[in-house]
Amino acid sequence: MPVQQLNRQGRLYTYRDYLSWPDDERWELIDGVAYNMTPSPSRLHQDVARELLTRFNNYLKGKSCKVYAAPFDVRLPAENEKDDEAKTVVQPDLVVVCDPSKLDEKGCNGAPDLVVEILSPATAKKDMVLKFSRYEKAGIKEYWIISPENKTLMVFKIDPATGRYGRPEMYSDEDTVTVGLFADLTIDLKTVFES
Repeated sequence: MPVQQLNRQGRLYTYRDYLSWPDDERWELIDGVAYNMTPSPSRLHQDVARELLTRFNNYLKGKSCKVYAAPFDVRLPAENEKDDEAKTVVQPDLVVVCDPSKLDEKGCNGAPDLVVEILSPATAKKDMVLKFSRYEKAGIKEYWIISPENKTLMVFKIDPATGRYGRPEMYSDEDTVTVGLFADLTIDLKTVFES
């Protein structure tokens, strides 16, 4: 099922609009375009998300960085955009935020340090194209794209000199990945992809 868009007549939305929508619906805004977050993720998607959340959460206990799982609003306002005027509000599968000043009761206002998106047929194009571009523009240091079906992980890291993502580091279920933000955190991907 393709990603559904609320924006069928060219209207752009802001975070103010987003806050007025029903709580039982999940939406994302990317550059003002609204995307419906249905259908719900698959069991395999949830297994991968739970395992990664557990790994990050255990590692981050007692540290200043925090991990959050969807649904968790991440507002990525453009330069000089007030919070309620932000045109990009996303709900990544997992985020790691190391700057506590970005956290508020509504979620995260500004770029997290690490974002994980777990692909599904309904969201793959959005995650790999639209969000990739927006995350790069926002300066998110590390972006993980996981394919549960293929049991692969692509890790993109921002080059501080260019502000762009370099070539991805590629991993499979036979590999162990070292998290770029935390040199002493390694994750055995075989355990992540076991279902």
